[in-house]
Formats: sequence, C-alpha cells, structure tokens
Amino acid sequence: MRLLIVEDEKRLAVSLAKGLTAEGFAVDVVHDGLEGLHRAGEGVYDLVVLDIMLPGMNGYRVCAALRAAGNEVPILMLTAKDGEYDEAEGLDTGADDYLTKPFSYVVLVARVKALLRRRGSAGASPVLRVGRLSVDTAARRVFRDGAEVALTTKEFAVLEQLAVRAGEVVGKLEIMEHVWDFAYDGDPNIIEVYVSTLRRKLGAGLIQTVRGAGYRLVAS
Repeated sequence: MRLLIVEDEKRLAVSLAKGLTAEGFAVDVVHDGLEGLHRAGEGVYDLVVLDIMLPGMNGYRVCAALRAAGNEVPILMLTAKDGEYDEAEGLDTGADDYLTKPFSYVVLVARVKALLRRRGSAGASPVLRVGRLSVDTAARRVFRDGAEVALTTKEFAVLEQLAVRAGEVVGKLEIMEHVWDFAYDGDPNIIEVYVSTLRRKLGAGLIQTVRGAGYRLVAS
C-alpha cells in the first residue's frame, strides 16, 4: 500500500518514511500543505499522515479540502498541540484519527494499520481469494492450496495490487503508483522481474501477460 506523509519537520518525516518503508509500505513525503493537497488529490494513496502546522496550508484546511472534493482517503493527523479543542477540530474536518507529538513510533504504526484494516473491513474482506490462492492483506500472508508461500514485501505488494482487481488487467503504471514511491526513477520493467518471481513461487498460469496493457491475475 502507498502512504503519503505531509510533515514539515524534515528529520521526523524522513524517520517515519524509513520506518514505514521497512513495514512494507511505499511512502512519499512532502513538507508543504499545498503540495500535500495536490499529492493526496491524485487519488493514488491508501492513507495520509498529515501534520497540522504546515507552511502553505495548514492540515485542517488540507483535510477539509480533500473531504469537500469527495476524497475519502484515511487521514491520520499529527500535531504538537494538545487539548480537546484541537482534536475535535481535526476530527471535525474529516480526519479519521489523531496523534499528539511526541508519540511512540510503535503507536503510529499501530494506528496506521488499524485505519487500513478499518477501511478494508468497510468494503471487501481482508482475505482475497483467487482460485486456490488466498491473500491475507491484513496479516500480509499468502497461501497456495493451504500452504503458506513466503514473499518479500515488494513481491507481496505487487501481488496485492493484482489480487484486489483479480480478473482485470492492471497496468504497469498502476502497479508502480501503489508499490513504489514517487522518488523511484528506475526502469518500470522491474515489475516484470517481480511477476516472474511470483509465477515461479505461485504457479506459472496464475498471472497472465496482456501485451501492451499489463497483467491479469486469474484462478489457476
């Protein structure tokens, strides 16, 4: 899944990004409210971590603008302030959760995962089943014929993007947008490497190549 961090304290932003990347997320970072609004408005993010005190546009206004535009991406707000008024205002503008600085990194990760699970439970089951394949998006585990298959974080992320749209063609660019951050400037054909590895681990017939369009996950 792809996360956006909007935080003007650069050391904190970089630290959070490194930690969340290690958890298996693709993470983008911006340090300005207006840029955060622009990025979040692109609709490619699964969750936004949004500071309140930002240059350009504060977090309250960013959140309110996203909600006014119909963008329902989960938003976890951060602030150095403390008090019921600040929390109420943040939640009033449409934020899903609120964390006061200084906070434990472990708590932040737990809140992020809880918001993502909540979003998943509001719609589809966190366990995606395609034929004999089961993809547990909450536990980040994959099973083939009941036996667990070990995947790296990037392999899982690529498979997840195919599994949530099983039977549909998913383009390379769409996979890139959710699995790699916007700073990645490498060859998009790297996806072919991951697809090849997934076929070797899960079965050659599971992922079809649709020439010129992308890939399709099918029951096999």
